[in-house]
Amino acid sequence: MQPSRRAVLKGALLIPVAVPATAGASGGAPASPWDQVPAILARIQPPVFPDRTFPITDYGAKPDNTTDCTPAFRQAIAACNAAGGGTVLVPGTGRFRTGKIHLLSNVNLHVNGTIRFRTDAGSYLPNVFTRWEGIECYNYSPFIYANGQSNIAITGSGTIDGNAPAGEWSSWGNGGADRDQLRAWGASDHPVAQRQFGSGHKLRPNMIGLYDCTAVLVEGVNLRNPAMWTLHPVYCTNVTVRDVTFFSTNSQGDGCDPDSCTDVLVTGCRFDTNDDCVPVKSGRDRDGRRVGRPSRNIVIQNCRFSGRWGGVTVGSEMSGGVRDVFAEDCVCNPADFPGRYPVKYALYVKTSFNRGGYVDGVHLRRITGRNLERSALHITLNYETSGSLPPAVQNVTADDVAIDGAAQAYDLEGRASDPIRNVTITNSVFTRVATAVPTADDVDNLVLTGVSINGKDVSNTPASRYEAEDAVISQGVVESDHAGFSGRGFVNTDNVAGAYVEFAITLPAPGPHPLTIRYANGTTTDRPFSLTVNGAVVQSSVPAPSTGAWTTWTSTSAVIPTVAGANTVRLTATTGAGLPNLDYVELRP
Repeated sequence: MQPSRRAVLKGALLIPVAVPATAGASGGAPASPWDQVPAILARIQPPVFPDRTFPITDYGAKPDNTTDCTPAFRQAIAACNAAGGGTVLVPGTGRFRTGKIHLLSNVNLHVNGTIRFRTDAGSYLPNVFTRWEGIECYNYSPFIYANGQSNIAITGSGTIDGNAPAGEWSSWGNGGADRDQLRAWGASDHPVAQRQFGSGHKLRPNMIGLYDCTAVLVEGVNLRNPAMWTLHPVYCTNVTVRDVTFFSTNSQGDGCDPDSCTDVLVTGCRFDTNDDCVPVKSGRDRDGRRVGRPSRNIVIQNCRFSGRWGGVTVGSEMSGGVRDVFAEDCVCNPADFPGRYPVKYALYVKTSFNRGGYVDGVHLRRITGRNLERSALHITLNYETSGSLPPAVQNVTADDVAIDGAAQAYDLEGRASDPIRNVTITNSVFTRVATAVPTADDVDNLVLTGVSINGKDVSNTPASRYEAEDAVISQGVVESDHAGFSGRGFVNTDNVAGAYVEFAITLPAPGPHPLTIRYANGTTTDRPFSLTVNGAVVQSSVPAPSTGAWTTWTSTSAVIPTVAGANTVRLTATTGAGLPNLDYVELRP
């Protein structure tokens, strides 16, 4: 072999590859859950508004942090709606002090300056229909509220400041006796119209509450200091939350809570919250089951989590059901976005024995993080220990998760009478984990493939190994002059583009299957290759960077579609450097 050959990073290089959406249809393999995401995203279309602008200053608003701008907001929004839609503009200077803002259809509230909300509770009366911690009632209006509207938006580069720590909201805590009364009414099917709170009571309102709305966009704004949950879409469809910064200090300080919503995208957002960052919800206990509206098709992408509890959370209020939650390319506790509290869990699924309902399909991939206070992945059916209506929690996957610093890699708490079902963790690395032995109590079908904790492989799925020297080789030879290989040797291809090694693999059932490729590259030049399965390109360029020496072997991983029976897996050099030295491939179920 010439000294200009092969290379890879020391350690495990994990590169998951999404199965193409057409693989199931053409090859007979069952679809990956991620195949649903393109169709979900295609349905999520942000609203578009006519080119008409209604500055709130035209209606008497003044940016002096003193004038009550509540009438100006109401009049500007009404005029915009009556004209057929457009933009209600908050100019980019000063602070506009206001009470409640109620949005109407076809209105884009565009904030360049600062909206600062009044701290007196009376500014949020009369009561409106709300859902408070998963139970329907009538309460103070959210600071920004919409009900039954379509094509609405809150956009801009400015700030929406709830100003809640300056008022009495913080002293109300979690609602106390009012919360207990609401839960009792929910448990007894007390008529919703008679569940009146508001004046004289202490159930804090959300900052933004959007109810039964379609085509919703929240983009670019800085949301600060809510009384409790920051952004709470309820019974909504087609929701986009994009490039929003969340900051909360009060308790119950959630970030974005999709609640019984369908087709929601949360992307590019930053969370510095006093509670969960993105908790997906669908109602609490009997009242949630009565309403019976699930949250489904929730996509979370490219977010940065520095919240006090979970990054991606499901529950605890999930009695209406949660199905198909997808989170990818998110970072927990990023060094360049330090929050006041470190995230405790990258994934936090929490429910109890009085919730009923179900959580079916929560999928993570390419999630990274550091210094988690507790477990990277935590699922518990013991959030509250009383009750007699167990929820069903199943079909949770995590691929290419890399966490550096945590109490545990995963902590799964089912119950003997109600186990968690079908948890799959693949191609994931957990380092600096305090408790090397993870917890998996009452879990039916836990699959670990390519998973390491503190450098130890904890996979529980057997792999089938296919040696490169037994494969079909084009423009290459079998050699054995560098130690550390498996079998009789390894394949050294010529330094040409198009050189390939093709493996014949026979399977009893279709995929997808995790594939591990072991190789070495003793040069400083990347030797990328294409990955083709049954003649179809799965990944056009798989990197193979330097391993530092020809005796230093490493691996890269992919998830490939396969069919029952005969399959071919071909690795083809895409540059004139040829392939890295190939030792073997392994296929896991």
